[in-house]
This record gives sequence, structure tokens and C-alpha cells, in this order.
Amino acid sequence: MSTQGPEVTGFFDYKTFSVQYVAADPATKQCAIIDPVLNYDEKAGRTSTEHADTILQHVRENGLTVQWILDTHPHADHFSAASYLKEQTGAPIAIGEHVKDVQQLWKKIYNWPEDTPTDGRQWDRLFAEGDTFQVGELPARVMHSPGHTLASVTYVIGDAAFVHDTLFQPDFGAARADFPGGSAQTLYRSIRRILDELPGETRLFTGHDYMPGGRAPQWESTVAEQRAENPMVHDGVSEAEFVRMRHARDAELPLPVLILHALQVNTNAGRLPAPEDNGVAYLKIPLNQF
Repeated sequence: MSTQGPEVTGFFDYKTFSVQYVAADPATKQCAIIDPVLNYDEKAGRTSTEHADTILQHVRENGLTVQWILDTHPHADHFSAASYLKEQTGAPIAIGEHVKDVQQLWKKIYNWPEDTPTDGRQWDRLFAEGDTFQVGELPARVMHSPGHTLASVTYVIGDAAFVHDTLFQPDFGAARADFPGGSAQTLYRSIRRILDELPGETRLFTGHDYMPGGRAPQWESTVAEQRAENPMVHDGVSEAEFVRMRHARDAELPLPVLILHALQVNTNAGRLPAPEDNGVAYLKIPLNQF
């Protein structure tokens, strides 16, 4: 079995500050696509596939075979392109098993019909804590790392960990924890588990970058760098200190522009609502709930 890490290519979406990844096994040319973005223009109500098609072009140009399409959690700031990429590649789509909890939570918020499925059947695989899989010859495993959302998972593929929205770059901090189902205490424990259990040289790949100080986008760091430099979670920051900082910061943040648009799509594996009798699909926005 190969012991080297994956070749990781990041694709940055300046609109949502999101990072999409292709993690490829150099030995077999098999790859996983992680957190792909479906373009959405909320002003025009229009979706398109430019980001996903760029990833597919990268896959073709590098002779890769898509083995997995992975989401780390149901995103609140962009639509997932997982289902579109499954249509294009035939690869299975997967997410953490606690997406079922998120589906049940948002089913109430959206007042969906009673028969709306909340058992995760929209995905081909629901990963549990400790589950293992492979990307080519590279061993991969799943860490349940909630706090930002109930369903958040970290994918550890070889020497690389895709930490979604738990951590940002070492010059910025950590994810918010004030969404429905979020918890600053739980987020702290998830972060400490990542930083304490993974080797210091482990490469960490974040789900977003907000370019503090106007620097260029970045998305790769190491466990050691995070433990030494991250202002919110460096070694020595206690849970109580983190919770105080997180609550103060979250109180200043507006809801993401697309959260009420995105969750009804992303709890359905990136599938848009079914068209109505006029052939048009519609999003449902709950009013005065937040």
C-alpha cells in the first residue's frame, strides 16, 4: 500500500471564499473531490456549473479517475455540486452520518412535508466516526468533528486532513458556532482532538479563507503551525477562553447570505428542489425566523 500523501489541488471561489479540493493518489491516479461548489446567482435565481466543470477539466487533463465525491458537512454559504458531479462521473457521493440530524432540524425550520426523507438516503455512503476507506492506495479515515454543524466530519487521507470549517488559516482563527445545532464548546473539543491526535506534520486543508489583511487566498497549513500560531486555538487556550472569544465574535457576524437558500439544497445532497407543474423549481425561504 502507498504510504505517501495525496497530491492536493485547491480551487478557490472568491464569491463565497470557499475552497474545493481534488485529492489524488499519485500511484493510481484515483482521486476524491471534496466540497465542490455549484455556482448560484442569488440575484437572478440562476444556477450554473462553472466551478464543477473546472474541476472536471482538471481531472481529465491529469488523467485522474474520480473515486469519491465528498462533502464535509451541509454548507451554509454555497450550494454543493456533489450530485452534479455524480451525474458526470458516476462516482459515489458521501457525507457524515449525522447529516440525518441536520435534515431533521431543517425540516422543521422549512416546514417540509412529513414524508420528506431525513435518513440520509440522498447520499450513497454515510460515514460514521472511525470509518475507513481508500483513495486509490491511500488509506483514509473519518473523524466526526462537530461544533460548526452537527454533521461536520474531517477526512484524513494519507498525511492530509480536510478539516472543513473547524479551523481557518493560522493567521485567522476558527469557524463560527452559532448556526442551528452549533456549539462553541463542542467545536473547541473537535479542534483539540484534531490538533492533539494528528501528527504535527499533518497537512491541514481548510474549507474557507477570508484573506485577512488583503493577502492572497491560502488554504494549507500544518498541525504544528496551528498549535503554535492560531489566535483562537493555539496551545494554551482553554475551552472557556475559546468559548468566550467565539461567542463574542459570533455575536458580531451576520448570517451568511445564502444560508436559507443553501441548506434546503445541501440537505438534499446538492439536488435542487423538484420542478413544479410549470417546469420551474422554487426555493423556500422562511421569514422572520432568525
